[in-house]
Amino acid sequence: MPINTSNLDKTRFMNVDLDIHSKWDLQPLVTALGEKIREMYVGRVRRTYEAHLELAWRRSQTPTSIILGFCKLIEALPRSERKLWDSAKTRSFDIGIDAPAEGRFHWSAVGQDAVRAAADVGAQIAITVYGPMKIVKRSLKSMKAASSK
Repeated sequence: MPINTSNLDKTRFMNVDLDIHSKWDLQPLVTALGEKIREMYVGRVRRTYEAHLELAWRRSQTPTSIILGFCKLIEALPRSERKLWDSAKTRSFDIGIDAPAEGRFHWSAVGQDAVRAAADVGAQIAITVYGPMKIVKRSLKSMKAASSK
């Protein structure tokens, strides 16, 4: 089946985020990763600590190269920070895809070397597709009625 490139070029790979969830404070781990990462959020959410990170540098904008970049940093962690990594409940490389409209698609592959590297550091590979957001219009009258309750 031929690929409809007019649909393909409207959908795009955004980035790979590293999402970590732990019962321990992740700030020492994030600090040890250094300036090569960008913190989107590091802190506590209810009873769990979370870190959501991006690479600060991206030579190539492919899921494979970004996952390999993260894995290289993780493998170089000092022993105590690596223990913190290994003890995390969730370690996930989340590939973000922007699909702005219905009927659009994106095809990409994650190389075997990146899949192997992610497995070697105990991480999963996830995919998030950001589709079009549904805008709900409500009348001013119904919004006022809801806010007065």
